[in-house]
Amino acid sequence: MKTNNKLSHTLIYLMLILAFLLSCSSSSTDEELTETPENPETPSTPSEPSGSTNDMDFWLTKGDRSAELAKQSGNLSFGSSPNSYANIEIDESKTYQTVDGFGFSLTGGSAQVINALPADKKQDLLQELFGTGTNDISISYLRISVGASDLNEAPFTYNDMPRGETDEDLSEFSIEKDREVIDLLKEIRVINPEIKIMASPWTAPVWMKDNDSFVGGSLKPEYYEVYASYWIKYLNAMQAEGIIIDALTPQNEPLHGGNNPSMEMSAVEQANFIKNNLGPALSAASIPTKIVVYDHNCDNPQYPISILNDATANAFVDGSAFHLYAGDIAALSTVHNAFPDKNVYFTEQYNSSQDDFGGTLKWHLKNVIIGSMRNWSKNALEWNLANDSGFGPHTDGGCTVCKGALTLNGSTVTRNVGYYIVAQASKFVPAGSVRIDSAIKGDLHNVAFLTPKGKKVLIVENDGSTNLPFNIKYKGKWVVTSLDAGAVGTFIWE
Repeated sequence: MKTNNKLSHTLIYLMLILAFLLSCSSSSTDEELTETPENPETPSTPSEPSGSTNDMDFWLTKGDRSAELAKQSGNLSFGSSPNSYANIEIDESKTYQTVDGFGFSLTGGSAQVINALPADKKQDLLQELFGTGTNDISISYLRISVGASDLNEAPFTYNDMPRGETDEDLSEFSIEKDREVIDLLKEIRVINPEIKIMASPWTAPVWMKDNDSFVGGSLKPEYYEVYASYWIKYLNAMQAEGIIIDALTPQNEPLHGGNNPSMEMSAVEQANFIKNNLGPALSAASIPTKIVVYDHNCDNPQYPISILNDATANAFVDGSAFHLYAGDIAALSTVHNAFPDKNVYFTEQYNSSQDDFGGTLKWHLKNVIIGSMRNWSKNALEWNLANDSGFGPHTDGGCTVCKGALTLNGSTVTRNVGYYIVAQASKFVPAGSVRIDSAIKGDLHNVAFLTPKGKKVLIVENDGSTNLPFNIKYKGKWVVTSLDAGAVGTFIWE
């Protein structure tokens, strides 16, 4: 009897201690419990998504290719149970730029290999790329070359003349050499009539240049007005085909004269051409196509800034475009901060055939998709949409290692890393979406959007070397999830 009394007293004592501890724990706020160091020393990985209801969809691509734009099973539910994971907090009251779209360059070579597919395979592929169905990736922005790029079989412009001859009235102008691209764009526009198109030339007609060559050289000042007329003829010809060019850049990579084709154009030359010729010509013709300057690497933000510092040129310019073969993606913010009323665009980054899937996925998501968007870009474009198994077509001297998002070999379509880089954004973030605030947490690089239909979209890339658990926090509650090293997840909720 004495033993039982002693046991009863012990149990009562233990229950009182437990009640006291629970009351202390419940007095802490949710914020205190969940706001923890970004890299806990030994965080436990959350279990597979579970919950009575599903509040959030989750699409995943992994660097080892064990998941490729794969919708994850199980439920992700918002809750308030405390944990020690880092928070990615979403605040839709803080807004940034409106998005024009995500996509690729539709090169002449891309059009050539896509058009070579059997008709049914081609239609299925175009639907997958540009449609909005369950199995489609909804590409919303394309960049095309004015004349040939280096990913055409051979260089050309729309006004090529025999050596020594000129055509100052442009009577020989014709876009027929780009018929494959034009007709393919018409098919794409049937699927997505709202797709935005940017046009960029690799060179002016050779007879307008000071070296009489497709490679390098500069536009002769005496042909500035003729070249502006060339642009007007091009834009009108495309419009007659039912293709509206939303934006143009006066020159692709104006500081790189070694490509075939290519042309150099200094910032002073570009400013003069825009303010004295191209801008007035577009205005006189009542053509609303936007002029976007620079279109080259992030290591020289002074180039677009110097053009925008010219008040006369500035009045004709919508914004600046960038690539990231040199420099840092933060250059976009440098230019945005100098001219907040002007837009910035990210227009090209290639995938190399010599790079592995995982490393490319990780770098491009961090820099091209997430990085450009967090630095005010209106779009994010990878380079070539499609090529053949030999990484062609390309010009003599053109890129031999540029790997398309798709490799087409006969009727076989292989989806490469570029496809998944863009699809993790394009499928879920339509044109008209607005970037909203989200916090970077250590190696969890991310960007968030509010879509026109009111959905929230968060893209997260784990730039670390281990699996990282984290909370997606929204309006005081959070979903618990994790990503493997190098993986990218897109999370969508109402």
